[in-house]
Amino acid sequence: MGRTNRLAGVTSPYLLQHADNPVDWWPRSPEAFEEARRREVPVLLSVGHSACHWCQ
Repeated sequence: MGRTNRLAGVTSPYLLQHADNPVDWWPRSPEAFEEARRREVPVLLSVGHSACHWCQ
């Protein structure tokens, strides 16, 4: 079963850099929180930090 790339249509440069990651990312939305409630799982929220490879 393939996963849906929910980040493909976002405008955030931070989110777009993760659009091809092998993680089932969701942009912040009512649907994301409803899915977490339905599945009874926590929501892990990224604060959007990004740094170049020299800074890491």
